[in-house]
Amino acid sequence: MSDAAHMRVALALAARGLGNTWPNPAVGCVIVTRGSTPAQTGGDRIVGRGWTQPGGRPHAERRALDQAGAAARGATAYVTLEPCAHHGHTPPCAEALIGAGVARVVTALTDPDPRVAGKGHALLRAAGIAVTEGVLGAEARALNAGFLKRVERGLPFVTLKLATTLDGRIATASGESRWITGAQSRRAVHAMRMAHDAVMVGSGTALADDPDLTVRDLGARHQPIRIVIDSHLRLGPDSRLGRTARQVPVWLIHTDAAPMAARAGWQATGARLIAVPEAQGHADLDAALRLLAAEGLTRIFCEGGADLAAALIRAGLVDDLAQFTAGRLIGAEGRAALGALGLAALAEAPRLTLGSTSAIGPDTLSLWHISP
Repeated sequence: MSDAAHMRVALALAARGLGNTWPNPAVGCVIVTRGSTPAQTGGDRIVGRGWTQPGGRPHAERRALDQAGAAARGATAYVTLEPCAHHGHTPPCAEALIGAGVARVVTALTDPDPRVAGKGHALLRAAGIAVTEGVLGAEARALNAGFLKRVERGLPFVTLKLATTLDGRIATASGESRWITGAQSRRAVHAMRMAHDAVMVGSGTALADDPDLTVRDLGARHQPIRIVIDSHLRLGPDSRLGRTARQVPVWLIHTDAAPMAARAGWQATGARLIAVPEAQGHADLDAALRLLAAEGLTRIFCEGGADLAAALIRAGLVDDLAQFTAGRLIGAEGRAALGALGLAALAEAPRLTLGSTSAIGPDTLSLWHISP
């Protein structure tokens, strides 16, 4: 098998950690031995597999090396991100690979974390290990876009989810929205929640829907942080989020305008309150997301509503758009998927690039990338 083929296996392993490794990256590692002739050994053989575990430790390399044992000596390690070179809660993975006696390390990306940033590769080379960099680098960058954006720009990667009719409506004029899309689409949304560190909604959606925002019916071993952007803390602590805040974390983004009584009520539930500056009468979203990144969040799944979605887009804070479209029509009296963007000309409209389209039961899922 080629280096690219083995790296694809490592990337598939890395994806298993998405949503539960923050603030660490989701990394995959495979350790491969190669026989002297394919006839003798059947060619390449994977002797160790690993991916970053919940909470960010153990690291992928450590898991793969433990599985490989003595078979790691003289083998090739394929790692989706440069092995770490600093002492943290665990010894550096670069040193672990050296100690195990691997002969070659193939990586997809250099780690931009200043504590690593080429030092892992340098350690390996200094120990006489052959290092090949940049194998499937674009794929690895896409998979760890959240970690990379947090390190490089101090912001989390934001995916905005919309569930609309063909004419772009998210509810009837009376506010009825359950259910525009089908059961398969709702299940897909739960899978997306599970692959993100946090799920975020605005106060309007929280008040209208009283959502739970957890992952259900997928055997999830972890739940994303539940975030509400609620400048004035209009959502009451007797909501579903408030009643379950001690079981699954709830973070509330508010401004100084939030009443002290509301703050005390939420604090009693075990929810976390995060104060941010005010911008034009609302929470400063850029400041909010930077605070969330500082807390370690790398990937946020935003489920609306229309005003929050538009505000995030206006601020240039949305990276990807996941649009579930149902074969229904509501008409102009229905509620639009987006609030006002304040455009004066078509040339000002955000430009999106289609990544993929797929059928989800009777609905369609389109994944779009928003150009910076």
